[in-house]
Amino acid sequence: MKVYKFGGASVKDAAGVRNVLKVLQQTGEKQTLVVVSAMGKSTNAFEEVLNLYFKDKQHTQKLEEIKAFHTEIAQDLLDQNNPVFATIDEYFFQIEDFLLKNKSPNYDYVYDQIISYGELLSSQILSAYLNQENLTNDWIDVRDYIKTDSSYREAKVDWETTCDNLQKLKKDQLYITQGFIGSNENYFTTTLGREGSDYSGAIIAYCLDAYSLTIWKDVPGVLNADPRYFENASQLMHISYEEAIELAYYGASVIHPKTLQPLQRKKIPLFVKSFEHPELQGTEIKNGQALDPYIPCFIVKKNQTALTISTHDFAFIDESVLRDVFDTLTENQLKVNLIQISAISLSLCLEDKFNTLDKAIEVIKKRFKVTLYQDCSLYTIRHADQNSLSFIPNTDKTIIKQAGVNTLQLVIKQDE
Repeated sequence: MKVYKFGGASVKDAAGVRNVLKVLQQTGEKQTLVVVSAMGKSTNAFEEVLNLYFKDKQHTQKLEEIKAFHTEIAQDLLDQNNPVFATIDEYFFQIEDFLLKNKSPNYDYVYDQIISYGELLSSQILSAYLNQENLTNDWIDVRDYIKTDSSYREAKVDWETTCDNLQKLKKDQLYITQGFIGSNENYFTTTLGREGSDYSGAIIAYCLDAYSLTIWKDVPGVLNADPRYFENASQLMHISYEEAIELAYYGASVIHPKTLQPLQRKKIPLFVKSFEHPELQGTEIKNGQALDPYIPCFIVKKNQTALTISTHDFAFIDESVLRDVFDTLTENQLKVNLIQISAISLSLCLEDKFNTLDKAIEVIKKRFKVTLYQDCSLYTIRHADQNSLSFIPNTDKTIIKQAGVNTLQLVIKQDE
């Protein structure tokens, strides 16, 4: 069996959904499980609903806009009497009913219960359209299969239970399901981390011993740089799991960081291909395949925060200092993307995904001196050569620079 993952850009409108049908017809739909993300920017739109809800502001209008967006796509694709329209109405009733009755102040819990509807809606519309076009498929609720703990927004997979569940699927059918979501033992919805649909594909591929996982993107494959920030980006045709994990870890947006590990354990190849040109080769990631060729790869992460910590009495940065600082960062779910230690200072590049940075700094300042640089970018160059730095803007504003054998990293203050 093979696993396909289609991201939000591939199903952002009716034309995108029609294109998924063409991709499946061209590549073969038999023995295939399709994982689909929320349509377009639906996840962002649902996040706006939550922000309004938690600020006690009117969220109904935004919900109506999201419903209209999905209904219009369905109307463009489907016969008027298709049962998916009733499903759309039911989903939005469930959302309103949950928000009306909810008593929990836990943002992460509420987030997962609401955000998950983006994937439920997109998969229902795609499944209905494919069935209408005689591409017979079964829609399945991935929450019945992927089981996790209760770490809302960053749930950890119960691999044994998940694999037991998925292995009950028939291998000769076409299935449509959701990325990004699962459920805990009480069947509350959980999510696997932002942009986690790639990871969903990898989980399913691992549990099914899939022939391959293909991620369909709006780029021809994995590029050596993000074309939004760098000119003349080149496609990498072949990459090893190890190199791909490094690139994903440092922030290469084309691959979710968690995706590679389950695939590597079972040596399942990953293909990154263009949904606009499915006939092209794309990029193949597999066991033992060297980066081809060894050219510099540029990765940029925006909206980072640089933090320099030192002791008040010029004491050394020792293990006890590191323990105290990292305990605080862990408690506040702050992601550390770079660490640099000198005798009397600790420099960090942080990602504040859960808006807890101010709370953490308040605790750290009780013991240490803190210098904060906000609105930074983290540039990572794998296999840098003598000309690599010339492609990085504003190097004169570098706050942290760290060079390893294969990796050069710079934290640079963004232009005001």
